[in-house]
Amino acid sequence: MSYGTKMSVPMATVEQFYTKNGVPIEEDKEFDYANRFNVRTGDEAHKYYIQRGEQTAAMNFDREPRFYSTLGFDRGKWYGNSYKNVPDDDAEALYPRNRFGEFSSVANPGNYNATGYWPKKLVSINTSFRNANDISWETYPFPDMRFADLLLMCAEALNESKGAPDAEVYEYIDMVRERAGLKGVVESWQKYSNNPSKPTTKTGMREIIQRERKIELACEGAYFWDTRRWKTAQKEQNRPIQGWNVNAKDVMDYYTLTTIYTQTFTYKNYLAPIPEVDMVNNPQLIQNPGW
Repeated sequence: MSYGTKMSVPMATVEQFYTKNGVPIEEDKEFDYANRFNVRTGDEAHKYYIQRGEQTAAMNFDREPRFYSTLGFDRGKWYGNSYKNVPDDDAEALYPRNRFGEFSSVANPGNYNATGYWPKKLVSINTSFRNANDISWETYPFPDMRFADLLLMCAEALNESKGAPDAEVYEYIDMVRERAGLKGVVESWQKYSNNPSKPTTKTGMREIIQRERKIELACEGAYFWDTRRWKTAQKEQNRPIQGWNVNAKDVMDYYTLTTIYTQTFTYKNYLAPIPEVDMVNNPQLIQNPGW
């Protein structure tokens, strides 16, 4: 099996996903957030997500189902994409080994995963791999809009139109959470969050809905447009792109938070420049601010 894809998911996206309790990792009273970068060994309780007996980051444990269905990572189970597709026994399921020199790691300077996380969601489970000369993959039409996208849009619009969130707002977002195997927002926050009243305020619910979109629609292109209409891009996209130290052999060195590059986003980036040819053809046009 080959994991030589260049597509990488940054740590900021990885950390967005909830814990198994359906609340943010930094809010969950049961999640050891301070030690999330430490190393932990795969156990029986996580055998369908992480290879038993293998070491990976503590933050890869005790996460919600969408974390594992969306992301591939070092020592994390990756069903399908082998000559058996769906193994008869969980022990036969393959998993990336991404420390330097291992079969999933850096192949050459232009062909490797830069952060240590893959967008598993984008690869059909029916894709198969036996060797470099025996590969087959399944293609399928990518949806222009998913029902979950529509439900979250509706929840967002309702929350913004009301003085405070109510049962109607909760209904639509909870439909998305239910499909993901999570309890409703009110129940989850009251039971597990260190900020239990968050879903009861308009501002708190706005933050919850925005995060739910980042999770549910991760790797689907929605985030690009969402941050522009929310006007959060200047805050969220002026930050380092980080991941694991994928050039390290030792497990402790590998699981060191590493900055790959720092991205920038200024006010002018909210609008694209008007092409010069259009400006020439129509002198009445005024170029967008900053360009």
